[in-house]
Amino acid sequence: MSSKHGDKDAKRAGDKGRDKEQKKANEFVLWFDDIGSDDVSLVGGKTSSLGEMYRQLTSKGVNVPNGFAVTAYAYRYFLEKAGIEDQIKQALGPSGQKDEGVEELKKRGKKVRGIIMDAELPDELARNISAAYKKLNGMYEEEDQVDVAVRSSATAEDLPEASFAGQQESYLNVVGNKQLLQSCKKCMASLFTDRAICYREERGFDHMDVALSIAVQKMVRSDKACSGVAFTIDTETGFNKVVLITGNWGLGENVVQGTVGPDEFIVFKDTLKKGAKPIVSKKLGSKEMTMTYHPTKQTINTPTRREDKERFCMTDDDVLQIAKWACVIEDHYSHKKGKYTPMDIEWAKDGLSGELYIVQARPETVQSRKNPNLLKTFKLKGEGRILTKGTAVGHSIASGKARVLKSVSQMHQFEKGEILVTEMTDPDWEPILKKAKAVITDRGGRSSHAAITSREMAIPCIVGCHHATEKIKTGQVITVDTTSGDDGLVYDGEVEFEATEADVGDIERVETKITMNLANPEQAYTLQFIPNDGVGLVRMEFIVSNHIRAHPMALLHPEKLQQHEREELKKLITPYVDGKEYFVRTLAQGVGTICAAFYPKRVILRFSDFKTNEYAGLLGGKHFEPDEENPMLAGEARRDTTILTTVTALRSSARA
Repeated sequence: MSSKHGDKDAKRAGDKGRDKEQKKANEFVLWFDDIGSDDVSLVGGKTSSLGEMYRQLTSKGVNVPNGFAVTAYAYRYFLEKAGIEDQIKQALGPSGQKDEGVEELKKRGKKVRGIIMDAELPDELARNISAAYKKLNGMYEEEDQVDVAVRSSATAEDLPEASFAGQQESYLNVVGNKQLLQSCKKCMASLFTDRAICYREERGFDHMDVALSIAVQKMVRSDKACSGVAFTIDTETGFNKVVLITGNWGLGENVVQGTVGPDEFIVFKDTLKKGAKPIVSKKLGSKEMTMTYHPTKQTINTPTRREDKERFCMTDDDVLQIAKWACVIEDHYSHKKGKYTPMDIEWAKDGLSGELYIVQARPETVQSRKNPNLLKTFKLKGEGRILTKGTAVGHSIASGKARVLKSVSQMHQFEKGEILVTEMTDPDWEPILKKAKAVITDRGGRSSHAAITSREMAIPCIVGCHHATEKIKTGQVITVDTTSGDDGLVYDGEVEFEATEADVGDIERVETKITMNLANPEQAYTLQFIPNDGVGLVRMEFIVSNHIRAHPMALLHPEKLQQHEREELKKLITPYVDGKEYFVRTLAQGVGTICAAFYPKRVILRFSDFKTNEYAGLLGGKHFEPDEENPMLAGEARRDTTILTTVTALRSSARA
């Protein structure tokens, strides 16, 4: 008897659950606390992730601004009720025309967007969106109408795992019901941007199978503070024990779009989770532009003030808080998916309240898919004149003819196998990037569009070169080298190099412990993948030479340097208080990076003996060192005694 009742109860519960899901599938609006990561087909990947975090992680301390989704069902309802579905199909023409040329795709896209923008939103749909916006106003008790971000989130009903990230538009600082409804329609029209049409044509998606959902989320007033991106994996090497955080003043679009060179911070996960404060790297970005609100426009981009360029946009406490939340988000998604899932996260700080927020999260899709045992190495065999340098993306080398393009409208000039040189890229550039041998940009950082796309395509990329488009000419043969740590170098001419590939997973381990000699902290994350038992020797003078790059005495006594040397030194130590702080913190970060890479294995550090011939070539070194090619150990009374010390896996460096 009880078994029958139990079966009936289970059936009723199942029917109730199915009824609830069916109801969700036919709603115009769903609030974040009504949706989760299983609702991709209803609201797209971006919005389903926001709902998942709002429902599951706010209780764990992760701040996520509330909001609602205008569903994929609402988009299809709009096309049907407005009577424009057949018009769109006719304007698009038959599928599979990817070879017809970019210009024809542009014409079709413009026509479709016009059809959507000219159509009226159905009254019932407009009322539902307006009611949700009114409710959001009440939640935040705004004196006036609440400002929101309106973000596109595309999906395909039969292909819920398909990714359409970066193909559609988003709108910031949207205020008022009229502007909101117009922005929603703009988002729907952006399902047919030139890049989105091209993307679907190349991958064989039927345009009408893809729908558009919209996330309407309370804006974070980062226009008065800062914002950026966090990855729970090193984006260059795939080393998964760190959180990489980038940030810039103002709204986050500049970081996401690669308009600026952001500040960069790296935090070591293992000891962070144990209560330490292990920021193992801090690098000041150029932060050229700041995006803020404008009284008559949604947003405006202005040059960043000099004093803001010369200081970090985040405090250490903010860096650690974002890193902790990133770990919580990664752990949650890894548990939910049943496998390790590194994450790509957007964060923002509210300048009015001082609160930090997570505004978006998605799985990282480049390094997490690579085979960590497959080690590819590139090595320059020749020499060349350096034309320019910037931030390296990837670890490879390529030579070829340069093609300098000032805008995406010149894409028809680009030929397969050339090296693209431009100011910056966005998703509209993807048809070119797929044909490029390498990419060089004047602006942007590691989280820029050019960097992310180049990683996906496994081609070398150098971002933030500042004047590459002026120093390199179309048709000039150049060599792009991203194998020398953080600095990416562009050489004049074709410089000879060699490439090797090895599967380190096949290497048989021997009984004898094998440790490494390591000189450059910037190579530590790559080299740790090679089977090893730790680091047998780190020479501190190599960290000084490669990482600090200035003579220790010059840092203590800049008054003894020439004017041009003092100016170079000032640039080097910005944003630290003085040369002493710069030396101590940069040395600690260099040692900490190596220890983090090999944790919990032993790392042995040999303190510097200040060899005159090695330090004389550093910035300011000629003022403090004699001219000696091979000084003997006992020849200088002022030389420090060499000390051999063991540093055990980040314990001391984390405190430093």
